Amino acid sequence: MDFANFLIQLLNSVQYGLLLFMLAAGLTLIFGIMGVVNLAHGSFYMLGAYLAWSISSMTGSFTVAIIGGAVLSVLFGLVLERLLFRHFYQRDHLDQVLLTFGLIYIFEEMRSILWGDDVHGVKIPELLSASVPLTDNLSYPVYRLFMSGVCVALAIGLYLLISKTRLGMKIRAGAFNRDMTEALGVNIKFIHAIVFAIGVALATVAGMIASPISSVYPNMGSQVLIMCFVVVVIGGIGSVRGALISALLVGLVDTFGKVLLPQVAGMLVYMLMAAVLLWKPEGLFKQ
Repeated sequence: MDFANFLIQLLNSVQYGLLLFMLAAGLTLIFGIMGVVNLAHGSFYMLGAYLAWSISSMTGSFTVAIIGGAVLSVLFGLVLERLLFRHFYQRDHLDQVLLTFGLIYIFEEMRSILWGDDVHGVKIPELLSASVPLTDNLSYPVYRLFMSGVCVALAIGLYLLISKTRLGMKIRAGAFNRDMTEALGVNIKFIHAIVFAIGVALATVAGMIASPISSVYPNMGSQVLIMCFVVVVIGGIGSVRGALISALLVGLVDTFGKVLLPQVAGMLVYMLMAAVLLWKPEGLFKQ
């Protein structure tokens, strides 16, 4: 592998890792702070992709699709948390698994009713359709760099929200000791609703920005869900920092594994997870 090809694969691994982080961050927030095992998290990714296709088809603008889809995902998350998830915080994890597993089938059926079962494509915006030349024969798409930039911006925003704001302080306090936080006058139900809406929005935006390069098709959420859980387990359940480092590591192993060791590429990520768990059963970082 020459340097140009190595650079392309490295950029691909970073882009894929950052996209996984957006998905895993929402999943680890919901589980780490609210204690909810959300198997339907991949469905929010699928929802984002279909929203991007539907809104961009109607308006002709991918930017409008991103903004409109993000707003709709936050509202959807708030409604879903209020109607269903709020009643399962204190329930057994098996009840939560059954609820979210059922939601997968509901979302898939609603997707089939609303958008059908065909495969759709989302057009890359004209402004981002160019490529950056690396050599005389190789170039790298600007849109993939845009995806990485969006993911980095959201990662920084998430860090600042949790670490530097008053709302973030309440979120961290609620994760550490819910009863004491509530006794001090913090509306813990409101905090949980905000956290759940953020988790849904992160997964939905990930689906929207990924749709132009991955296309939009049925059951696309189930494929990323497994990788999402792998990232969360490796990084440490409840740790956003762990999710970031784990996602980049998984992206690196998966991308270069498919190039250098295609015969065993499907096993490498799970071998990595097994090795990390043998070394640190709680994951790379504790909550």
